[in-house]
This record gives sequence, C-alpha cells and structure tokens, in this order.
Amino acid sequence: MAAGSPKRPRIVRFGTFEADIGTGELRKGGVRIKLHGQPFDVLALLLERPGEAVSREELRQRLWSTDTFVDFDAGVNTAINRLREALGDSAENPRFIETVPRRGYRFIAPIKAEGSDQPVAEGIPAKPSLSEADTVPTLPAGRQAKRTKALALGLVVVALLIVLSSIKVHERLLGHSSSPHVSSLAVLPLANLSGDPGQDFFADGMTDALITDLGKISALRVISRTSVVQYKGTKKPLPEIARELNVDALVEGTVLRSGNHLRITANLLQASPEKHLWAESYESDVGDVLALQGQVARAIASEIQVKLTPEEQKLLGSARPVNPQAHDDYLRGRYLCHKDTREPIEKGIKYFELAIQEAPSDPLGYAGLASCYALLSWGGDIFVGDLSAAEVMPKARDAANQALRLDENLAEAHTALASVEMIFNWNWAGAEREFKRAIELNPNNSLAHLLYAQYLAAMGRSDESVAEAKRSLELDPFSLFTMGRGEWVFYLDRHYDLATEQSQKTSEVAPEYPWSYYDLGQIYEWTGRPREAIEEYTKAQEIFGLSPNRLAELRAAYRQSGEKRYWRKTLELCQEASTQRRKFATPSGYGFCDYVKDLYVALFHVRLGEIDAAFQSLEKAYTKHDAELINLKVDPQWDTIRSDPRFQTLLRRVGLKN
Repeated sequence: MAAGSPKRPRIVRFGTFEADIGTGELRKGGVRIKLHGQPFDVLALLLERPGEAVSREELRQRLWSTDTFVDFDAGVNTAINRLREALGDSAENPRFIETVPRRGYRFIAPIKAEGSDQPVAEGIPAKPSLSEADTVPTLPAGRQAKRTKALALGLVVVALLIVLSSIKVHERLLGHSSSPHVSSLAVLPLANLSGDPGQDFFADGMTDALITDLGKISALRVISRTSVVQYKGTKKPLPEIARELNVDALVEGTVLRSGNHLRITANLLQASPEKHLWAESYESDVGDVLALQGQVARAIASEIQVKLTPEEQKLLGSARPVNPQAHDDYLRGRYLCHKDTREPIEKGIKYFELAIQEAPSDPLGYAGLASCYALLSWGGDIFVGDLSAAEVMPKARDAANQALRLDENLAEAHTALASVEMIFNWNWAGAEREFKRAIELNPNNSLAHLLYAQYLAAMGRSDESVAEAKRSLELDPFSLFTMGRGEWVFYLDRHYDLATEQSQKTSEVAPEYPWSYYDLGQIYEWTGRPREAIEEYTKAQEIFGLSPNRLAELRAAYRQSGEKRYWRKTLELCQEASTQRRKFATPSGYGFCDYVKDLYVALFHVRLGEIDAAFQSLEKAYTKHDAELINLKVDPQWDTIRSDPRFQTLLRRVGLKN
C-alpha cells in the first residue's frame, strides 16, 4: 500500500451483519454465514464505496484477472445472487445491494467501519433513533388517555399493514403477480470453456442432459436439442432466439472441466419483458455429474415456481455415480449418433459398446446403443443405403431391454423398444404401451411424440395422430427429421392441407432437404395434380444427386409419354443402382434410387400397373421388415390394390387386420 493512503477498515457493520475484510468472513448476530470467494470480494468492494455505483467493468478488473478465461457476465451474476441470498436481500426490494440499470451495483445501507482512522462511511442514511432527550414529555391524564387510544389505533394500522405485506410476500412465494410466467423454455448450447475443442462433445452432452432432465417436468414445454443446436456460438439477441423458438425463457451457461472436476454455470433469462431471473454455479466431480444435472434442473424449476409431481421429484432426485471414462464414451456416442450419415453413426455405436465394456452396470450406454440402432431402422429418410430393420432391430431390442433391466425409468430406452415392437415385431399393443411410458417419463421427448404419431397414423387414429405430430413439431421445430416425418404423418392421416403446409415450411427452412419435395410430389399425385407432382419429384431427384444426364433422361421421358414413362425410367434407374455397391452418404449419381428399398420398388410397379411384380417386391420388403410396411393400412398409394386378396393377406401378416 502506498504511503499516505487511507487505511482500509478491518470490520464493517451494517444492519445485523458485520463483514471482517481481513479474514473474509461475514457474520450475522455473531454467527458466521457461509460466504467466501468472489461473492465476498464483491461485498468488500461495494463496502469500500458505500452509496456509489460500482460498474461491472470495475468488478471485472478488480476480481477477474485479464488472463482468466471465464464467462464474466455469468460469474458476476452468480456472485451477486449468492451475496443477496446470504444477506436475505432481493433485487426488487433491496435493503443492501441495489442494481443500477446498465451500470452496476450500489451498497445502499448505512455502515459503520471499525479498525480504521477513517471517518464512518454512510450509504443512504437511516432514520435516526430517538434519544432520551428526544422523548415526548409527559401529558396530563385526559390527554394521556386520548394519546393511548391514538397509539392503540396506530398499532392496529401497523398490524394490518404487516398482514397485508405478508400476504404480498406469500403471493410472491406462491408465484402470483410478481412471479415470472414461464411455461416454456429452451436450453441454449452450453459453452465449452476448457479451451479444448476436443471437449465439445462434453459440453454438448451436458446441454442434452439438462434438456432431458427439464423435459421430465410436465408443466414445462422444453425445446429439443436438435432445434437449439443451431444457436451454438450465435450472436443473435436472446429475445430474437426466444421468439423463433416460441418460448418464455432461455437457459444459457458454460461448462468448465479440468480433469475429473466439473463446473457448470447456468443463467435463466425471461424473454419478454427481457429480464435476468437467476444465475448459479455448480461444481462436482465428473463421477457425480448425474446428481449435478438434476440439481440444476430442480433449481430452475424452483426459480420459475413450477410445481413438480411426486414422480418428477423422484426422477430428478435419483442419481447414481458414473464411471468418468465410460460416461465420456457414452457422451461421445450420443454426439456422433446425432449425425445423419452412416460413418459417424457407426463410430457412435463403437463408443457405446466401449462405454458398456467399461461400465457394464450403467444403463446409459445400453440406452444410447438402443436409440442409435433404432435410428438406423428409420434411416431411409436420412442417409443412403439399404440396411434393413431385420438387421438392426434385434440389436436395438437387446440393448433396450438391458437398459430397462438396470433402470426402468429411461424414456430413451422405452422409445427405442417401442420402435422395435412396431417395426420388427408388429406388436401394436406393446408398441403403444412403450410409447406411452416413454412420454409419461419425459413429456417433452419429441421423438417419442413423433413416432407415436406415426403409430397412431398406422392404426388409422387420425385425430390423435395429428395432435401428437403437432406436439412433436412444437418441441422440435427446426429438426429436419421431425419436420420431414411430421409432414409424412399428416399425409398418412390424409390431412393434405396440413401436409402441404408443413412441406412448404420445411422447404423454406431447409431448401436442400429433398424429402420435402418428394413428399409434396406424393400429395400432388394423390390429389389429382400429376404435372405439379412430377415437377416436385424431379426437383427432389436433382437435390438427391441424380446426375445431369440421367435427370435429362427423366424429363425427356415425361415430355414424350407422361407419368407412366417417367416411372418406367425411374424404375430402370433404380434397377441399375441395385447392381452397384451403395454406400451411406456417398453420392452414386442415382439420386433417389440410392435411398430406394423394396417397398418403393413395389410402388413403382403399382404405378405401372404391374401388380404381380409389385407383390414380389412387397414380399421382399416383408422379409426385411421394411419400416414403411407399418403404413400399408392407411397410405393412399396402396389404394389401387387394396382390394386384392394378396394385399389383405399381407395386412393380416403384419397385424393390421384381424
């Protein structure tokens, strides 16, 4: 300290508190209160300058060194919130720490400093107390009686004011007028503060896990990971993001991992009016990460005053320790299985298998593996190849069953098992049971809602199917898989207006996504608009990657002889493609034919009037458990052969007819 500078007070008293600047201790009525580190340092700095506004930049310069790589805004919010909590203070009605909008913070209570030759510093002066010289002189008896009555009346008024005040406090605690109205939220991708891009999988995994835990709360609508991932690293204003996702609030934060030590910082922000609601930091070993995730989710639910059911409390409160290395491999598997080509998905499967080897009693590895295999069974909509459900579904079934033996409360495993029952076993009652259980465990599981909508469509339960598809789109509005499957479900339900609207929305969001054009072609074809249908089919072929020469042949075929010649040429191209070795996500120049399975070939034959050939292809599809077989009962494309006895027999074989 420079010579001549004022001595800093050792102990500062305010209200019933005293802060020992030397030891870094805060006491109330002589009892030490748990407050240390940066929250106490913030208090000390504010106490140095009572009544003055201390800017956030000054806090940063004083308390965070320039070479410290942290999310400063989140750090100072957390420090202020912890400090207010220790003091029993609030931002709305501050007694000690006042927020100065767009500047910083101010200490507003009177203070008394000891251990210094400085004069006593003051915040906002308190009302002076009455000394003996200030007391009211004794009155005559009559006047004294009147004064007594006046005092009694005054006490009644004070009592009423106290009651009214307590009612207001009670209303705040119960979430009435002053509580934030949050019924929907999105968790933005947590920032990886490790400085190592190789840890991105871990930050993404923490984001996904927090979404999953919050998704267990039925009173909240929580946006799915696939729709928030686009905001990773974005500079968009938060209110704009909230509007795009149609949510009341956003959660953002950071993940910092050092070895097996983990720190998560989370902030909750109300979208309209824009307001910071809550911030907190949590630390644990990686082995206790599941407990940490549940703690964060419960804290957010508490802040927005969402009432948890006993089942939800149990789900969020039950956590087991994990093997850090196995959990890392599990998160790597999830990270890769969210991709849309075969190579990363196969790598993801290997990571799940590795996680299972490292921790055979941990159900998460099995659940992730089951989900990844189930995704492959729906893969015709996503990537190139001819992997059949008959090949992958038994693996999904075995992994899902093992996951549920270890933990019956994993919605992901129930969703995978429901897909197995629907596609592989054609066990329709079993499939519905598993879908309902998955949604019960996680009402915000968009995939469960989407595939349940597919199930309901296959059963002919159109109204229920539409409702589930719409719910899925609300939860995952920007996922190509959700949008594509959603429009397909509307088509199966024969709600062609909804299907057309959704296809057009998908094309606007992702103009290079070919399935929307193909789906729109089917809608036009079965609503009597053949020319527009061929235009959409051809556009889809071009985006699928059909070579320019073959694309020209298709167009010429349509101009010369109409739709039948167009489909004859398409069939010829697909027969050529079937003789080639097809690889996932590797363009071969055959466009849509790279994705075609036996069921689509059957549809080409139906369009050409070649019914015997169509049933031969359908038999191959039956042997391979083609996923689209579940739609036989409702898909309009089969209407022309629906009365054929062979078709009715096929419906019975897949359990769609008694």
